[in-house]
Formats: sequence, C-alpha cells, structure tokens
Amino acid sequence: MDSQGKRTVRFQLTGAAALAVLSGGVGSWAYARAGASASDLVRDLAVGWAYVVAGLVAWRRRPANHTGRLMVAEGITWFFGNLQGTSVPALFAFGAWWEALNMAILLHLMLSFPEGRLTTVLTRRLVLFTYGLVAVGGLIRTLLFDPRRETGATYLDCRNCGPNLLHVPAWDGFFGTFDAAYHAAGWLVSVVAAVAVVQRWRHASAARRRALLPAWIGIGVAVAFLMWDMLFYVVPWFGEVGSLGEQAVYLLSDLAQVAVPFAFLGGLLRLHLQRAEVSGLVIDVGTDPDPARVREALVRVLGDPTLRLGLWREERGGYVDGSGREVNPEGPGRTPVRAADGRPLALLHHDRALAEDPELLASVAAALRLALENVWLRTRAKDVATRIVRAADEERGRLERDLHDGAQARLVFALMSVRRVQKGLAEHPDEKLREAADEAESSLRLAIQELRGIAQGIHPAVLTREGLAPALNALAREAALPVVVAAEARRYDPLVESTAYFTVCEALSNAAKHAGARAVSVSARHQDGRLVVEAVDDGVGGADTARGTGLRGLADRLAAVDGVLHIHSPAGGGTRIRAELPCV
Repeated sequence: MDSQGKRTVRFQLTGAAALAVLSGGVGSWAYARAGASASDLVRDLAVGWAYVVAGLVAWRRRPANHTGRLMVAEGITWFFGNLQGTSVPALFAFGAWWEALNMAILLHLMLSFPEGRLTTVLTRRLVLFTYGLVAVGGLIRTLLFDPRRETGATYLDCRNCGPNLLHVPAWDGFFGTFDAAYHAAGWLVSVVAAVAVVQRWRHASAARRRALLPAWIGIGVAVAFLMWDMLFYVVPWFGEVGSLGEQAVYLLSDLAQVAVPFAFLGGLLRLHLQRAEVSGLVIDVGTDPDPARVREALVRVLGDPTLRLGLWREERGGYVDGSGREVNPEGPGRTPVRAADGRPLALLHHDRALAEDPELLASVAAALRLALENVWLRTRAKDVATRIVRAADEERGRLERDLHDGAQARLVFALMSVRRVQKGLAEHPDEKLREAADEAESSLRLAIQELRGIAQGIHPAVLTREGLAPALNALAREAALPVVVAAEARRYDPLVESTAYFTVCEALSNAAKHAGARAVSVSARHQDGRLVVEAVDDGVGGADTARGTGLRGLADRLAAVDGVLHIHSPAGGGTRIRAELPCV
C-alpha cells in the first residue's frame, strides 16, 4: 500500500473510532437513564467497544479484508437499542427501529469470515434478507410500538421512556402479532445461517476449519440472544422481564460477547489463512491441469467465487477458460502467470479487491506457476519418451525388413546356388570336395535360421503383416514351455502392438529362465478403450521390478506410451503380469 492509501486508512480508522466513542457515550447515557446500574454500563461498554477495538486492529492489519469494518460496525450499532431509554422522541424511534441491526451485522460477519466477502449466492441472499428484515420489519414494528402500553417489548426497563416519534396509535392492536412474527423470522434466519456455516465447515480444510471456529462461537452467542428474546417475550411463564433468570442469561451473553470479537481477530491474523492453503495448489493441479478443478482450488484459496482462470493455448494465441471462452488479459483484476523463461502459462481474472493483497496473489501465482511448469515438463518428458520408443520401434521394423529383404535373401540365394553345386558334384570322384559343399550348405542353413531368429527378436514380420494375435500364437509355438494363447483377432496401433508383443516376450523369458514354470497362459483383449495383455505362469513367483532390469525396462517402455504395468507375484504363487495400453 502506498503512502496515500495508508493516510486514507488512518483517516477511516480515526473516524470509525470517533463514531464508536460517540455511539457508546450516547448509548450509555440512555441506558443509565433507563435504570441501568454501573455494572450494567460496564458490561455493555465492554461488549460494544471490544468489537470496535478488535475491528480497528483487524482493519489496520488487513485493510483489504472487510472483516475489520464489520466488527467496528457491530460495535457501533451495539448501542443503538439503548437509545430507547431516552425521552427524545426521535432518538427513541431510531433505537427501536435499529435495535436488531447489530444482530444483522453479526450474521454478515459470521457468513463472510474470514475472507470478508460473501462467497455463495445463499449467503448473499440471506444477509440481504436480514438487512431488509431489520430495515422494513423494524420500521413496521416501530410504527406499531407504544412504549407506554408495551412496557415489556424491549430489554430495557423503560416504563417512562419515549414517546415514540413514529408511533401510529391507530395500529396499536397489531403490535403483539407482528412482534411475534418479527422474532420468529429472526429464528428462521438463525437456523438457515447455521446450516450455511455447517456446509462451509464440512467442505473446509483443517486450516480453514480452525479459522472458522469464531463463526461457530458467534452462532452460539446469536442463538443465546434469540433464545433469551423468545423465552422472555413470547413465553410468559418462563420468567418476567427484569427477573433474576433474565439477568443471569443477560450476564452470560455479555461475557461471551466480549470474547467473540477477539476470537474473530485471532482467526483473521493467524498466519494468513489463504497462504496456508497455497502450497496445496500443486497437489490440486496434479499431473492433469483440468481448468475446472484448478479454478475450484483457486476459488477456495482466494475466496473469490467470480474468479476466471485462463490457461494459455498456443494454437489460439490466447488464454482460454474451462468453457472454451477466451479471457481478456487487459484491464484491472488480472494477474498473469508466466514460466521462468517468460512463456505465458495462465491468467487469473479476479476481484479487484484482491489487488490490495499483492503478497497473496504473488504466492498463488508462484504455486500455480510451479504446478503448471511441472505438468509441462512431465508432458514434454513423456512426449520425448514416446517419440524415442516410436522411433526405436520403427527402426526395429526397418532392421527386420532389411535383414529379411537383404542379408536373408542373399543367404537363401547362396544356399540355392550351393545346392545346385551339390547336385553337380554328386558323381564327382573327389570326396573332400563333396564334403566341402555339404558343409557350406549346412552352414548357410544354420546362418539363415540364426538370422531369422535375430530378425524375429528385433521385430517379427508376422506382427507387422497379420497383427498381435497371430504373432502371439507364433511366439507360443516357439516357446521353451507350453503356452496357451487367447487373443482377439483385432488390429491396433503398430506401437501398441509391438509393446504388447514384447511384454509377452519378457514374461515368457522370465517364466522359462527364473520362475521354473511348467506352463503359461497368455491373453489379449480390448477393454474400455485399452488393450489389456496378461501373462500368467505357475512358477515360484517372487518377481520384483526392483531386482531385475528386464521388468524395469518393460515398465518404462509401457509408461512411454501411456501404458501401465501391474505385477502380482507372491512367493510360491506364480506370477501374473498385466499390461494396459491405451488404444482406440
């Protein structure tokens, strides 16, 4: 805040303090005239000025938060009802009309704490209704109120107070009915407010619950006031106004009220509630920055239900929110979030009042930057890994074709030539020459078999030509142990097929070399948009990715194509290897 802003806040604080002193002084004078004792006056001033003092401190420490202003307003209006103790008609009418205004402000304070703003439609409508009830209902009640006839209609012992400037004598008969309805409406508002606070509590984090605790205290005090009001004014047999029971409840309510403003102040100043939740943004964003989920997290942290979050979209050259609409980066209430290298990442379009708390916005922007850059780096790393695996797979296929169409073809041609030579030497008298031809033929056949094995290990031709199911069946026929295959005759992306094929290869290799298995069952099926491949053996189990490079490499290969590897291998219970790969 600049020096001009600080001077403005100091001026506002001074004016509020002066108004509080004036209200407390006039209210105490009127209260004393109504017969209040010295202890009554001390208790009354203690409650009202406790709100003022706590509110002034909160207002000075957090000027952008309206909680301090509401607490000061609560303290000032606390004394309004006392004005019914005067003999000045205008002051009496003012006190009767606005007697319950402090209760409406207390409700506003509870529902807006700790952000200082009403964050839901329900709370905004409820507070608006409450102020309307006090303004309109209080006025009608005042028009019907004759202090000489309705001596028990106020908390003051006010038999000689008044007259009421606004009283309409012709309406005297309606006061009792309307007064009961007026207090019943207050009860209804209290119940709805309690439900709203309970809902906030249920959906709040641990840190926010600690900060919301003063609101619960406020509700308890408000309920105590309303209960007292109802019991002594609506239920005649409970006790008379001015009785010992009434005074006891009144004293307890006052003592509780003195503690409430300082509880609100403590909650407001406790290590900045929002900043305690900023660190959770990285977790909330996770690895998939869904705009709606990120926005919900930001609304919770900033307490701004009007917040719009725009994520940078390179293809559109702008910021786009969760509904696909562009967010204008120009104007007040905008906080851009950029990467360390200056790349645009996101834009926060928020309430202008948040600009008065730049530290909070900077903390949120830093946490959001960290989360989005983490997502960007993970995405880039996955893309790079996928491209490497795809390039490697394409290179394996090229090598297999080169071996098949090049070296293998030449060897087959050489074998055919040697066999023709063998036929020509069948009657040749030189036995050593015939043996040399036979050795050449045998060596060429062995070379061709080995070359085919190498080509098969690099990338089986049947997989490219016919697909996964025929390739798995061919693999089973050549395996060192019995293998049963159940695979759907369906084609997939070449990278998906090759990844699934080599997953089964690794499983069969492990079953034969390490597990001591007697048989293996292999399955491949399409399920919920994924290719699911399983290999189950009856070996010794105990397979662990941490102890072997083969399974670790297999897990990395699957992760590079967004696949997942699951291994269940209890000791002595065989091994189940399950791979899930995305496909269409």
